[in-house]
Amino acid sequence: MEERNFTAREKCPRADVFLSGELTEFTRSALKKLFDGECVFVNGKAAKAGQKIEEGDGIKVILPDPKPLAAQPQDIPLEIIYEDDDLAVINKPQGMTVHAGNGNEDGTLVNALLYRLGNLSGIGGVIRPGIVHRIDKNTSGLLVVAKNDRAHLSLAEQIANKTCRRTYIALLEGNLGQDSGRISTYIGRSPTDRVKMAVVPPEKGKIAITDYTVLERENGYTLCRFDLLTGRTHQIRVHAKYMNHPIVGDDVYGRKKREFGLEGQLLHAYALQFTHPVSGEEMRFTAPLPEYFKKTLAKLGFDNFSL
Repeated sequence: MEERNFTAREKCPRADVFLSGELTEFTRSALKKLFDGECVFVNGKAAKAGQKIEEGDGIKVILPDPKPLAAQPQDIPLEIIYEDDDLAVINKPQGMTVHAGNGNEDGTLVNALLYRLGNLSGIGGVIRPGIVHRIDKNTSGLLVVAKNDRAHLSLAEQIANKTCRRTYIALLEGNLGQDSGRISTYIGRSPTDRVKMAVVPPEKGKIAITDYTVLERENGYTLCRFDLLTGRTHQIRVHAKYMNHPIVGDDVYGRKKREFGLEGQLLHAYALQFTHPVSGEEMRFTAPLPEYFKKTLAKLGFDNFSL
């Protein structure tokens, strides 16, 4: 079990609302389970979700160990860009969940990896073996997978130290005014919809920094490159919405409709650069835009950009 402790900096009308700003990785239902299981304590006493929080209150949360999910190897098509004894670089298709959870217990990237690669790093546990970082189900593109703990620790440290470079390509709604810039905000769980992330005050979230460069504008749309300097949940999608130019096809942070016959957002993890955890070699990989992405660009007249 893991224990987390917080001190309230200000009053809050409900304990669950307070914790939603601290445990940003938890959904509303997950937070409810913590209260129902008497895992939340305020000033040493078990707390209810609707309990008021006063400035200076001490809040302790006992996080139960995750329920093991025995992921089974499954013969699922998988595009491996690169592989050696320590790691593999995967080009994940849109629609594939990275690991089991929330009703997705098979058909995941982990199931495919167990079949194709066999041994994976154990640091992620039985739920996320080998998974160093994630991309959303409906985001396509590159991610690196660790085959042993040494590689996992090195790659995770590179991501934490911002020496692992991750570049994404996205099609945005509207004409983005500036040709380039940096978005620096704090991202946390949305106070109005616990399924979503949002730009929040500093005390409610974690720093999130994204650089962007416009590649081309056509017919009321903007093709953009995004470089992650941090890796918050849904970071690019939230920052695109923050600029009032949500990603095309994103029915969570954009418009609630399907455009161009898309099944999800036009967001692609295009490039990945890191130092090999054993050899020390600088490694860089790219993955071309998926066909559905290219077809949408062609429909809109995009033909002058260079990735």
